[in-house]
Amino acid sequence: MSHSVSDSPQHRIFAMLDLDGDGVVTHAEYLGRVERVASAMGRDASHPVVAASRAAHEAVFADMDRDHDGRVTFEEYRSWVGHDAFERSCRPALGSLFDIADADGDGRLVRAEFVRMRAAAGNAEADAAAAFGDLDADGDGLVDREAYLAGIRDFVTTGTSPMAASYGRGRPLLDARGR
Repeated sequence: MSHSVSDSPQHRIFAMLDLDGDGVVTHAEYLGRVERVASAMGRDASHPVVAASRAAHEAVFADMDRDHDGRVTFEEYRSWVGHDAFERSCRPALGSLFDIADADGDGRLVRAEFVRMRAAAGNAEADAAAAFGDLDADGDGLVDREAYLAGIRDFVTTGTSPMAASYGRGRPLLDARGR
């Protein structure tokens, strides 16, 4: 079965993770998210919340990298991703990025924190701002941790979510082989 270009949630997320666009996500690309978010949020690399995030991301990468070659292909990612993988390893990793951004530890982010976090994680600022607006359903100017994680889980598992805006539209995507 041949597809030219896919706009599936899996392709959109994989494209964001594959920083150099070579069709694989390396260990360095994936773990670099933690350092970029920590830097963008002004967190020292030795801060306990950053160390916890690094450990959570190591677990995700090990879970995704089925053949343990230090590279995750789109096929590996596609066979791994879903509800069970999200609950098992993505929820802690993504929650840890939120925790890095949550400077006051109240479990909520204001727009500027959210946009900085998502941009550092690989989203375009405009896409992150749109996602914040969609997740801030009550208009109080805050997004809480659980709404954020539920939004990503829904996008990954069903393709529909306020977080869909974070992953951009109209940018180059991968074909069915992850290229």
